[in-house]
Amino acid sequence: MSLLLAASSTTSSTISNVEPGLLGFLVVAALGTALVFLLRSMNKQFRKIGPPPEELEDTEAEGASAAPGQRPLRGLAAHRAAMAAADAEARAQSSDAERD
Repeated sequence: MSLLLAASSTTSSTISNVEPGLLGFLVVAALGTALVFLLRSMNKQFRKIGPPPEELEDTEAEGASAAPGQRPLRGLAAHRAAMAAADAEARAQSSDAERD
């Protein structure tokens, strides 16, 4: 009877001391690697997305004088061009206000 008690107490102590080991590390490392590749792919797909339709109409009117073979600006270049145009418009409005 005491042998049975001793066997059950040693198995319960080893069950509570379980560590993840190599398999746990490999699973977490594989998930991390997959996450990195998925984030890179997502960023690449976001760069391919064009401007919203309401901005597309504005750029078509402005881009009519641009060269026909030139690709439309996307991403950071489009943002910088829009900010430069807004800055130029604000300067024109302020100079018009000073003249009045």
